[in-house]
Amino acid sequence: MTRKSEDNQTPSENDNVIDMFTRKPLDEVNIHQIIRIAPELDGMEMLYSNDANPGKMFSMKILCWALMKDGTIDAMVPWLNKVVPARELNDPLNGRWEGYFDKLHDQAFFDIPEHKVMELEQAESYYHLKETEDKIVLQEIPDTIGTHAILTEDKFKSIILVHVTSWRLYNTGEMLAMVADDKKVENTPILPGDECLFAAQEHKDFHYFFHYLIANKIKSGDPEALAAFTHLVEG
Repeated sequence: MTRKSEDNQTPSENDNVIDMFTRKPLDEVNIHQIIRIAPELDGMEMLYSNDANPGKMFSMKILCWALMKDGTIDAMVPWLNKVVPARELNDPLNGRWEGYFDKLHDQAFFDIPEHKVMELEQAESYYHLKETEDKIVLQEIPDTIGTHAILTEDKFKSIILVHVTSWRLYNTGEMLAMVADDKKVENTPILPGDECLFAAQEHKDFHYFFHYLIANKIKSGDPEALAAFTHLVEG
């Protein structure tokens, strides 16, 4: 994805990176902008560790794989209050990326699966849209990993856990979690694109995302889950 200067001048880092499709230099602002996503449907997971549990490895289901504007690809996972590339995890307390895991073959790996690379690149080449100043939805995929958003309007004295129905990718590179407004539900089941959906991250009471296992433990009053949740919100 890099090109050399043809006049012996030292190019800037930004000039060195080009859009893999338009072949034009990328600005630093949008160098890692997401342009295409592919849902993970085979149960692959992200492996991570943290300083609170030395010597232990944890796993988390991958939501999807994302192609960035500079041509890089990574798995995306809901993490704290946003969806992030797996390899960018570098939080000493809450986790750092250690690789990927294929449960079907019981195998850990570090490179992006070739079939996902081909899927993303060919789909982007086929569906590639011209740039526009209007904000439009490029894709909307269902949430297949049971993500929940947590809402609170009173500093966690009371909380609402809402199931994420889908994720919308905009041409700005944003990935927003779509949750249902119960007052606007007219059809069930609620499917991606339904008019009752709104973006969790844009709600004034939104704070975090939780995996469904943790969300269900919090709902049932599990002591360990509640203790971990309290540590998170007070940290």
